[in-house]
Amino acid sequence: MEKITKNTLVSISLKMEGKDGTFLDESDELMYAHGSYGQIFQALEDELEGKSIGDSFNLLLSHKQAFGEFKESLMVREPVSELFEDIAVGMELDGEEEGVVWIVESIEDGFASLNANHELAGVALRISGKVLGLEQLSDEGVHEILDMEHEH
Repeated sequence: MEKITKNTLVSISLKMEGKDGTFLDESDELMYAHGSYGQIFQALEDELEGKSIGDSFNLLLSHKQAFGEFKESLMVREPVSELFEDIAVGMELDGEEEGVVWIVESIEDGFASLNANHELAGVALRISGKVLGLEQLSDEGVHEILDMEHEH
């Protein structure tokens, strides 16, 4: 029976809950290239290593294994005059650093409160699901998948 090893294209169903059982997210089918390519949490990848189609998984990730610490340094107040004219709560602003996105959390007294923490930073997660499909990839196939991910 085929097992998950490095360079396997893995298809899983996935449910994410807070440590307390609060429903957070669900995916009927999530695909990733197995092999520490950074497409899913490393702790989940470690859990899936060696599993086969039909196998279930259920694990608790600390906030450090999931979306990391909540950082006060990623919370700022900026004068609205230095931002866009049509700024609104909930808006996403690209940061100067690659991959940093600031969310406008509130606007009051001429200042906007911005937060670049992931919405689940500081949260421990329970992740459960099932292995749906496996396909062994060539090195070239892995690179094609990783290249597609970087284009999005």
